[in-house]
Amino acid sequence: RIFVLGIGFFTLCFLMTSLGGQFSAKRLGDSPFTIRTEVMGALESRGVLRRMSDMLELLMKRMDILARLENSTDFHKGDEARFPLDRFQPAAGLMERIQAIAQNVSDIAIKVDQILRNSLMNAKMGEGRRDQCEVPRDPKYPDCAGKVEWMRARWTSDPCYAFFGVDGTECSFLIYLSEVEWFCPPLPWRNQSAAAPSPPPLPRAQAAFRSDLARLLELVGTGKESLSFMKKRIRHLAQQWLRAARHLEQKLKGRQRDQKHILVHIGFLTEESGDVFSPRVLKGGPLGEMVQWADILAALFLLGHSLRVTVSLKELQSNLGVPPGRGNCPLTNPLPFDLIYTDYHGLQQMKQHMGLSFKKYRCRVRVIDTFGTEPAYNHEEYATLRGFRTNWGYWNLHPSQFMTMFPHTPDNSFMGFVSEELNKTERQLIKSNKVGSMAVVYGKEASIWKGKEKFLAILNKYMEIHGTVYYETQRPPEVPAFVKNHGLLPQHEFQQLLRKAKLFIGFGFPYEGPAPLEAIANGCVFLQARFNPPHSSLNHEFFRGKPTSREASVSSQHPYAEDFIGKPHVWTVDYNNSEEFEAAIKAIMRTQVDPYLPYEYTCEGMLERIHAYIQHQDFCTTTAPPPPPKARSPAMQSPPSLLALSPNATHLVWSPSASRDPRAWPPVDSLQVWVSETRHACTETCRRHGLVCEPTFFRFLNKKEVFLQLSITCDSTEYEMNHLYPAVAENVHECYLQKEPLLFSCAGHNTKYRRLCPCRDYRKGQVALCRDCL
Repeated sequence: RIFVLGIGFFTLCFLMTSLGGQFSAKRLGDSPFTIRTEVMGALESRGVLRRMSDMLELLMKRMDILARLENSTDFHKGDEARFPLDRFQPAAGLMERIQAIAQNVSDIAIKVDQILRNSLMNAKMGEGRRDQCEVPRDPKYPDCAGKVEWMRARWTSDPCYAFFGVDGTECSFLIYLSEVEWFCPPLPWRNQSAAAPSPPPLPRAQAAFRSDLARLLELVGTGKESLSFMKKRIRHLAQQWLRAARHLEQKLKGRQRDQKHILVHIGFLTEESGDVFSPRVLKGGPLGEMVQWADILAALFLLGHSLRVTVSLKELQSNLGVPPGRGNCPLTNPLPFDLIYTDYHGLQQMKQHMGLSFKKYRCRVRVIDTFGTEPAYNHEEYATLRGFRTNWGYWNLHPSQFMTMFPHTPDNSFMGFVSEELNKTERQLIKSNKVGSMAVVYGKEASIWKGKEKFLAILNKYMEIHGTVYYETQRPPEVPAFVKNHGLLPQHEFQQLLRKAKLFIGFGFPYEGPAPLEAIANGCVFLQARFNPPHSSLNHEFFRGKPTSREASVSSQHPYAEDFIGKPHVWTVDYNNSEEFEAAIKAIMRTQVDPYLPYEYTCEGMLERIHAYIQHQDFCTTTAPPPPPKARSPAMQSPPSLLALSPNATHLVWSPSASRDPRAWPPVDSLQVWVSETRHACTETCRRHGLVCEPTFFRFLNKKEVFLQLSITCDSTEYEMNHLYPAVAENVHECYLQKEPLLFSCAGHNTKYRRLCPCRDYRKGQVALCRDCL
């Protein structure tokens, strides 16, 4: 009997829980769904109540039968001493409770039936209102009818529609599609006060350089080891940051700067993206991304802008104003931020939760992108048609919205990071404490050492070798016994190791990290391998899936160090040639170098760069080329070009007679137009002339007249989508102009084409900015 009672009780609990779930899902206070949703579940709710009532009645009948059976037998007579009757008294109480619950269920069933009848009446009234709203046929809104049809079939697929008042009626569809989204025209009978012109915006607050980083440390927050690392780095470099901010403030001479409202969302630190960095960060694990993010936060804060920092999806949704649901609806209010700095993880999270607002506001996003995103991978349609497959591309952003760690492609903006700058006393101390026969190997993973025994044996003949390879219980088998392995070191201990070492040597991986610059800044010589052929997504697994080809650009482990620093600080040799490798080791041991840090990797250099980007980069408004000068004679068929042939007739420059837009950035005076060789990208073409490719200037080159000015014969001229255009196929005298501005690209080459390349000058030590760009 106890078993039967238990089964009955738990069955009752299960039914009540199920019914409670049915009711709670339908309560207006608990869900954005309206009465329309309740009506759709009416029959199901009635059925549940009826089944519950029947099961309760059946349970009571069976318990009554059990009780009569007990009274008519002597089943327990011999056991009364061991099982007193009062042990079964709770059963009687349970019977009374079941009877009370059954009565309550009966009462609830009557009340719910009344509610459902009223709901059905309201639904019929709603059906009547449906006839009052007809889908407008307006050529300005060609998608309206299709969107209404979609809403009829799918409006319950996301609670966000009900949140905005959609209740299944035609009128609610049209109100939503005209006032929340923008696919249908406004309804004439609706209150149009919301559409009245808003008052002019209040004057913006001016940004003022800050002189204290304490508030920034509060904004970064707590709870993750990654955040602790970033705060520690900010504190460590605080004096250098503050000194750099004072210098830049003097350089700008009180120039007015609007204060921007900026959201910094570090997507890779969210739980949804895995947050793989935090567990190992304090032990010296992968630090490049967090070094860069810490420096970005410091720079934005010191420049005087208003910051909000998020590292969770819930915080992101709250700050953006995401409506409840699955992310199909726009934001509830206009985006409160002028700029959003995030990464690819954060970008994906924003797209999933902002609905149509993502397309509207994506021009305000800045994506911190370590290796870069080339235009051919960024343009979704083009990448799909041409086979530029990638795990991270297809965003259709302006390529300059992607911000890289190193300036490896001018198509993106160079964000960078900061290396610690030494004062004169520290530099002298490092030089005096250097151990001329000490080398540190670049690489924390044991796999980097695999197959490098030959190089290590040569190096071991001349130097004591140190490593910082992660291990748990014993030395990794890939690391030879003659290597002094320190394991993963905290950042400050790794810096101390570099300050003693003469040589910092890389074995080809990792690519383009911050460590070589830190080593050079601490007085080390950096020795790296030359790649022949250069590594790219076409021939190397590491770059496959990344939104960049990097053809001919990854000619070494660290192209920036090779191209922008070079000897005596950076040596790039063929590791397959043992004699060349050994000769380089001997030469480096005889070479004396001072600590060196490129200006663009100092605090002041990074502040300069971010200041210029915030003040001048605007991807929300399209800029057209300035109007050409007026023709000197009415007989001229086409207006004079904005460009003119240089005095030595080798390239084009901005015409002295052409008008200049003072808002254009970079200034057009810095423009030079060169024609590439068939095997060279524009990046390499400009570099060969001591310049930098500037994709912003492609719009001035994309004209048939420019080919004529360069004495290029064009038997035909066509507009097409191709990331190599504008270009000429000289062997057949065919000229091509760019049809899609998002595909203007400094990267890429083809043996068929010679490309028209827009180049500009740059500030010494600051390749991201032209001489007059600050």
